[in-house]
Amino acid sequence: MSTSSAAPGIVSHATKRILVIEDNPDLAYGLRNNLEIEGYEVEVAKDGPKGLSRARATRPDLVVLDLMLPGMDGFRVLRSLREEGIAMPVLILTARGEEADKVRGLRLGADDYVTKPFGVLELLARIEALLRRVTAPRKNGGPPGPTIEKFGEIEILTPSRTVLRSGSPVSLTPKEYDLLLALLHRDGACITRSDLLIEVWGYSAEVMSRTVDTHVAELRRKLERDPANPKHILTVRKTGYRLAR
Repeated sequence: MSTSSAAPGIVSHATKRILVIEDNPDLAYGLRNNLEIEGYEVEVAKDGPKGLSRARATRPDLVVLDLMLPGMDGFRVLRSLREEGIAMPVLILTARGEEADKVRGLRLGADDYVTKPFGVLELLARIEALLRRVTAPRKNGGPPGPTIEKFGEIEILTPSRTVLRSGSPVSLTPKEYDLLLALLHRDGACITRSDLLIEVWGYSAEVMSRTVDTHVAELRRKLERDPANPKHILTVRKTGYRLAR
């Protein structure tokens, strides 16, 4: 991790407490230093058992959790927290290229991940995004939205924009992912092609385009068992599309 401080002008977070569970002393020092510069209160735990104990005792606003820890690995720490109903955001640190670790961590209840080596600005941005999502007021005073959406054999891990099919990652383009979310958020109602063009691509409703149909076909190819006879991403004749769970 680069230990250069973040850009000036970022809002202070003096009331937010972050627990860093990391056994590498140099990385732990860099994390603590940069987070404290941003106004966070930071505690460091050097192994899994100590990290789990401190998370239970202090209930920080967010945990930064390395996966490879002495005494108890990060997966076991994370599983224990979630099984005990401790729900603060957890950002996991994973090794480069370890896709299976990312997926396993997210399925155990992590909210996001950063891949080593990483830059401090990326880390700070992800931490701020997680804390904003926790503290942001909900529409109509409702509860926070789910971080995992499901239909059929598909799981959507919204914090990291990860899509799994039967537990295996599916590679979607950014627009394919945004299209999938637009359909999902309609709760089974139809959304017209024109509305999709506006919402996902920002096009004028007057623009005639096969873009939506092309992207829907790709989503079906990647997510449906039988793309020619889809069970979930359905066509509404002469109108648009809807998603059936």
